[in-house]
Amino acid sequence: MNAVTEPEQPTTSNTQAPAEEQGPSIFSLPLTPLRPTDPLRWLALGWADFKRAPKLGLFYGLCFFVMGHALLWVFRTAPAYVLALSAGFLLMGPFLCLGLYHASRALEQGQAPRLGESLVAWRPTRGTMAIFAGVLLILEMLWGRASLVVFAVTFNTMPSTDKLLPALIAPENISFLITYVVVGAVFAGLIFVTSVISIPMILDRKVDAISAGLTSIRASLQNPGVMLLWGGLITVVIGLSMLPAFLGLLVSGPVIGHATWHAYRHIVPRPA
Repeated sequence: MNAVTEPEQPTTSNTQAPAEEQGPSIFSLPLTPLRPTDPLRWLALGWADFKRAPKLGLFYGLCFFVMGHALLWVFRTAPAYVLALSAGFLLMGPFLCLGLYHASRALEQGQAPRLGESLVAWRPTRGTMAIFAGVLLILEMLWGRASLVVFAVTFNTMPSTDKLLPALIAPENISFLITYVVVGAVFAGLIFVTSVISIPMILDRKVDAISAGLTSIRASLQNPGVMLLWGGLITVVIGLSMLPAFLGLLVSGPVIGHATWHAYRHIVPRPA
């Protein structure tokens, strides 16, 4: 009698395919603790970069100069928007200075920066840059609308430009000034903490807009005093540069741009 043999059953392996490895979380990215003297060091490094590539810097400085006069035109035609637009002009600088970040990175790598290459530095990350620019644009529009509402509920008619400043600082309008400053501070702080190192990080590491924004917020929350000092220093330098017919922007604008790159490099260490 032949023995009946059972058909062989397919063997199953107890080992599973390894799960796909995930990269480190953006929240685990180490950030450098800052000292109060760091913003001055960033400015010194920005000045050094400007001296190494003065022609390129002056080109971007001329762009800031033209924008300054555009801001003056807004003051003369729509003064209600001037504070929001002027602060936005300062705080959106990291996006407008993409070419300067590219130049600083080239100098850092021992290369000679070229104007043509700096003008198209946005191309490799144009999708991410567009998303982040859209976010900043929405915040700016909300800020402008909020500023207009504060004006509208305070003044029955818009004061003329030659009487605007006396009307704003009149004692009966102190509540308007407080409200206007508080609204501006909220939007300014939100834009600053979100963008202070975001654009250089997107350019350098090609991360997504959310990761860059969250890293910028983390850096600001971990070093609030130093980042507040950095924002105040930027505002004072650019503000003083506007006094002599905006001519100071020819130099201060590109220096701030280069310095922002070095701030990013310091805050976010290079990967090992």
